[in-house]
Amino acid sequence: MATPVKLAIVYYSSTGTITEIAKELHDAGVKAGAEVRLLKVAELAPQAAIDSNPAWAANHAATAGIPEATPDDIEWADAVVFGTPTRFGNVSSQLKQFIDTLGGLWAEGKLADKVYSGFVSTATAHAGQESTLLALYNSVHHFGGITVTPGFTDPHKFVDGNPYGTSHVDAQGGNPVDDVTRTAAGIQAQRVIKIATALKAAA
Repeated sequence: MATPVKLAIVYYSSTGTITEIAKELHDAGVKAGAEVRLLKVAELAPQAAIDSNPAWAANHAATAGIPEATPDDIEWADAVVFGTPTRFGNVSSQLKQFIDTLGGLWAEGKLADKVYSGFVSTATAHAGQESTLLALYNSVHHFGGITVTPGFTDPHKFVDGNPYGTSHVDAQGGNPVDDVTRTAAGIQAQRVIKIATALKAAA
């Protein structure tokens, strides 16, 4: 019997939207038969900044029990899904800082030949969702990784409309993660696991 795909979901979330999507991906991955680690990256903002935003402070407290990602988690994984809010059309500094710690694994060739994918949230429509995911995937190219996006491989993807990865517009907390986003996350998790499974079988 084939061993299950090892999936690491590595994310940064300030006010909780990305946390919710990460949990959805986790549940979809488990349902699809993967061994899944749900991991956050370290917060870099000072406590005063966190405390100045009630939603940020609440998410920070609520996710205190989620383990912080380490390079060992990436080495362990067959597939990695990174999640981030957009920051001026780019990856958050917290997630980028974690990616920058992977240089040792990169130098050893241990980031190559894994499956990678990404998900994102923005406060407003079209506010850098696609550019953030494309910026994230630049790192994957340097890894020698295999980028697996959902594309328009499922009819439901024409509803959310983002072939690059799961995305959500949260309207500064006014739009909770909805069924459209949850469905998109499920499609993405299943596709990542499908391709990673095929690669393991061919190895």
